[in-house]
Amino acid sequence: MDQLPVKKWSAKDCRRALIIPSSLDHKYSHGVIGMVTGSIQYPGAAVLSTHAAMATGVGMVRFISLNERWNWQPLRFLDQLVLSQTPEIVLHPGKVSAWLLGSGVPAKGIGGNDTRLRHRDFKQARNSSVPVVLDAGALYLSDTFAGPTLITPHVGELADLLHSRAVAVTSSAIEGDPHKWVQVAAQTLNVSVLLKGSTTFLADENQVIELPEATPWLATAGTGDVLAGIIGALVATNSVAIEAGEISILEVGATGALIHAMAAASASNGGPLSAMHITDVIPSVVKSLLP
Repeated sequence: MDQLPVKKWSAKDCRRALIIPSSLDHKYSHGVIGMVTGSIQYPGAAVLSTHAAMATGVGMVRFISLNERWNWQPLRFLDQLVLSQTPEIVLHPGKVSAWLLGSGVPAKGIGGNDTRLRHRDFKQARNSSVPVVLDAGALYLSDTFAGPTLITPHVGELADLLHSRAVAVTSSAIEGDPHKWVQVAAQTLNVSVLLKGSTTFLADENQVIELPEATPWLATAGTGDVLAGIIGALVATNSVAIEAGEISILEVGATGALIHAMAAASASNGGPLSAMHITDVIPSVVKSLLP
């Protein structure tokens, strides 16, 4: 396989994916992201992903709790957690511009049960043709959507995903040559791939993108959920342009990854940070990137 040249992503490259609403826009026209994130094991993922999406600038977030039960009680507490942090989140189902699925959703449920059989909420997204972002517990659906698809694995998840498609590779091998393996994954799965790491790489059939090295303080729980929320919001606001071929979902994903890295650097200021600290500075980072 011939490796494609690498495009270094910059702040200037982000501008095409940042949609400034006009005086005629409203919450529906400025993008509606449907999100199935979080679980009883990782409830914070629901809070972080939805809060990050709203902070990035999207018309509406529709949050859907998993149809998963624990001790015969529905997981409605996820709704309560999400609303307590971001009360403008909408719980009522309806039309969406894009989907974000899987952040904080484990492949194995509590007690080792396979939760995939109970992910009925993913079916609504699979029946639509809008752009979709897949993370964590939804990665196994990578090549099953009709619309433009971006997946956001780390090296271990990508190794497992490629193994399931009969490509033998270790996470160490991917970490040693991310440029090669992100391209292999894009070709094997026929989707756009964002490979998370200290240096993030993205690939589709046409190009490979490399992000600047991010602060090492990002190595903390929940930052991947924030990244997914940022990207989901941007994909929703750019959904019409993505479907028209005016911008690729890969380029939108690269923009989200750079916003995430810049927000982390600002929140860290050279020291420790938490995932929620990143969400606090997302609006100012987006503002700094606007044309």
